[in-house]
Amino acid sequence: MIETLKTLCALSGVSSHEDQVREYIRRRAEPCADSVRMDALGNLIVFKRGAKPTGNKLMLCAHMDEVGLIVKSVTDEGCLKFGCVGGIDRRVLLGKRVFVGERAVPGVIGLKAIHLTSAEERKKVPKLTSFYIDIGAGSREEALAQVELGDICVFAGDTVEFGDGMLKAKAIDDRVGCAVLVKLLEQDLPMDCTFAFTVQEEVGTRGAFGAAFSVSPEIALVLEGTTAADVPSLKPERQVCWPGKGPVLSWMDGGTIYDRELFELLRELAKHNGILWQIKHYLSGGTDARTIQRTKAGVRVAGISAAVRYLHAPSSVCSISDAEQMLALARLFIQAVAER
Repeated sequence: MIETLKTLCALSGVSSHEDQVREYIRRRAEPCADSVRMDALGNLIVFKRGAKPTGNKLMLCAHMDEVGLIVKSVTDEGCLKFGCVGGIDRRVLLGKRVFVGERAVPGVIGLKAIHLTSAEERKKVPKLTSFYIDIGAGSREEALAQVELGDICVFAGDTVEFGDGMLKAKAIDDRVGCAVLVKLLEQDLPMDCTFAFTVQEEVGTRGAFGAAFSVSPEIALVLEGTTAADVPSLKPERQVCWPGKGPVLSWMDGGTIYDRELFELLRELAKHNGILWQIKHYLSGGTDARTIQRTKAGVRVAGISAAVRYLHAPSSVCSISDAEQMLALARLFIQAVAER
């Protein structure tokens, strides 16, 4: 499980450019799946028969994309001006390394040096227009010989195990969900399952709509990464969930009220099988569930997430045991649905 997660996190897959992630998952899925297809948006839809023939009753979903940047213009000095793809906190950008475009041109995100700022400027978070990417070019012409407008920029970063069973990597949201689905695909299943690896979740859960519309499941289980926000600077009532305290079971977020019966099923499965579990103590964000739930005549949705610190930052942190317990609980959920 952990090696699969590490490999997935190292791949580039900013929203609308999920190709590397999709091809890796396709290679892992094809030997053990009954069918693998890519739809018009780029979602990877994988079907695997199980012991009980149920067709498309159950869909398991995780999104392949990650947040990143996009080149919008080039200055006369050869610096790249950019916009954000997905929700990124501007405070984390300065000094971060990126790779730009298909050539993976290395760059560093820059900003006016603190010595040149006024006291008033230092009180505020710089506007996005103040940042730039330095690729070492001396002019606009030199820069445009290496990159193009519209090039996607992905954050660079090592994947490292550290501390008490923690993992630091980019794109844990939602490569942790993808890793769970890949490992489930490689096991014998108690029922037919459709696996949807979706695109463009970070820019509005766009891929999930097409995936759910074509699959038309009765039930969908969404595997995700969610905001931990357990840092010391936050008051207890603003802390959401905690890495190392088990998978997060979703009952509500900013986009979805989850199916009550399925939520209770997940909770009972966790309790009776010795799996640590938790719920969010502060509601925020949203997942592919909001789009899936509203597809066609409606879909019953459930969610299991890993608590992730520094979500949407170049380096995020999760508990390895939480990821492994997500896999165990998802397997139990499939078994329970098969028995119904």
